[in-house]
Amino acid sequence: MDCMLLRHGIAVERDEWEGPDADRPLTERGAKRVAQVAAGLKWLDVQPTHVLSSSLIRAIETAKIVHRSLRVRSAVHIVNELLPDAPPDRLLSILHDLQSESCVLCVGHEPQLGVVASVMLAGKPSTAFSFKKAGACLIELSIPAKPGRGVLRWWLTPDQLRAMGKRKGHGSSG
Repeated sequence: MDCMLLRHGIAVERDEWEGPDADRPLTERGAKRVAQVAAGLKWLDVQPTHVLSSSLIRAIETAKIVHRSLRVRSAVHIVNELLPDAPPDRLLSILHDLQSESCVLCVGHEPQLGVVASVMLAGKPSTAFSFKKAGACLIELSIPAKPGRGVLRWWLTPDQLRAMGKRKGHGSSG
């Protein structure tokens, strides 16, 4: 199984937002950059079969942009296992039940995504792995998904993904 971890795009700053933190949306620039990142994911030939998102608005908006761009057939599923304070083993328990040919896109937050990646790759929680906003990685997991058994296929910054999306023939389609 492939598991792609993607941090949400640039959101309205906390001190500029008057509503609940969970409702902070992407900025216009953040949404545009996520669309460019999605174009880079197309270049990598990533085709998710499942899309999971945190319930926070900025993550849902990010998931929907990528979902549309990559033309994912299944719906975006909102899961508490991708909330910023969710224990990393809870996400692994969801992945545990999926089929080996699945490709799961998980849209969430820091530091939770970095800790999830460390558990998948190294078998224990660590803050050594971190994602920039709209940064992503692809980890291949054995079935059943177990801590420390993941194999890192790629880890890319948003700048790298956007640059890939601008390559000839992949930047403006869809």
